[in-house]
Amino acid sequence: MRERERVESVVSETAVLVRVILPQQRFEDDPLEELEGLATTAGTRVACGLTQRREAPDTTTFLGRGKVEELARLVSTHQADVVIFDNDLSPGQTRNLEKAVGVKVLDRTELILDIFATHAQTYEARLAVELAQLEYALPRLKRMWTHLSRMKLGVGMRGPGEKQLEEDRRLVERRIHELRSELREVERRKERQVAARDGHMTVSLVGYTNAGKSTLMNACTRADVLVQDKLFATLDTRTRRWQLPHWGPVLLSDTVGFIRDLPHRLIASFKATLEEARQADLLLHVADVSNPAVCDQIAAVHDVLQEIGIQQKDTLLVLNKTDSLHATHSLDAALRRYPAAVPISARTGHGLDQLTWAVSDALSRSFREVDVEMGVENGKWLAYLARHGEILSKQYQGTRVTVHCRLPQKYVGRIPRSEASVRILSEPLPLPAPADTSAVEDVA
Repeated sequence: MRERERVESVVSETAVLVRVILPQQRFEDDPLEELEGLATTAGTRVACGLTQRREAPDTTTFLGRGKVEELARLVSTHQADVVIFDNDLSPGQTRNLEKAVGVKVLDRTELILDIFATHAQTYEARLAVELAQLEYALPRLKRMWTHLSRMKLGVGMRGPGEKQLEEDRRLVERRIHELRSELREVERRKERQVAARDGHMTVSLVGYTNAGKSTLMNACTRADVLVQDKLFATLDTRTRRWQLPHWGPVLLSDTVGFIRDLPHRLIASFKATLEEARQADLLLHVADVSNPAVCDQIAAVHDVLQEIGIQQKDTLLVLNKTDSLHATHSLDAALRRYPAAVPISARTGHGLDQLTWAVSDALSRSFREVDVEMGVENGKWLAYLARHGEILSKQYQGTRVTVHCRLPQKYVGRIPRSEASVRILSEPLPLPAPADTSAVEDVA
């Protein structure tokens, strides 16, 4: 209900889209396509667009003087309510543009923050969005309060003449401090929650927004995760049990979608949500192969993964939406560039068998065949090996036992050398087919 009311409150607004294309930027085949999707998701009606190529943005208005005049004419002609930039603007540039065109001006970050605020459903996501919004708004408070006069305050304050701006800045800074404290507690709770799943192999879906991650999760696990053809439909992590052939159950998590130039403050605020991806044994990078800019979107996701420090994690690229009429050319180009990628259609189910085998194989590579020697009385670590791995044989010699087993690499390093000696052998044996287990269950 809240999301519908919020969208309805801005649905009547008409927007003019603007993008300044700088030399180092990608996605130039259709410069305003992604911005139009963002604006539509936010509930605005797009009237027209304006682009300009520049070596560097203008320091006062970002656009050149002639383009600012053209933008003002477009706003007047279409009776637009808002101008939306596909660039990040400084507070001064925003203020100067609003004076020039006579309507409010939003930049890319503010638009994305507004969409996140609309879609945030859980307590954790709402905290993250509010923190990012306040951190964005803090240096812009002056623009919001220039119409107010000074306030006269009573005893115990700084005295007559304190501006409303200064009071609001203190309130915002105090709220930011409170939100950071609350989010740190959420992060610690999330870390404990993820750590509690230590006995399971985990797979996390990552990728560009609207690449089909939620559809793939539903196809793999028969879950009932929300699927919408819009940007940032998923902001909250969902985890389900996924049965892999010749492997067994693993935990599959759906995460927030990434986007080109994702605001840094959002990445920091959503640290708890991204904890699933950070702790996963394998990342499934889902890409929309029907998009002509799929290779650029893949690169943009790599940039975000690098920013959150998990770019080195074992990753399997999944090229989704192969059933689209527009996918043929992009699919050929993507496979030439990423020959190990797995093409699928999460909507029709095509390629899902190949994907499950590829995931099983990737997870198998994380196993090591080891010999662990310890005292026969060391029941704690004998139980540890049985719980987390597969015991292949045991050899007893006096008061010592040597356990030959297959164990995930992450568990090998957790055996203290004071308790047992560990010898890593050659490549692990092939995985046996596990017994069939029960179907889907929500574990988050």
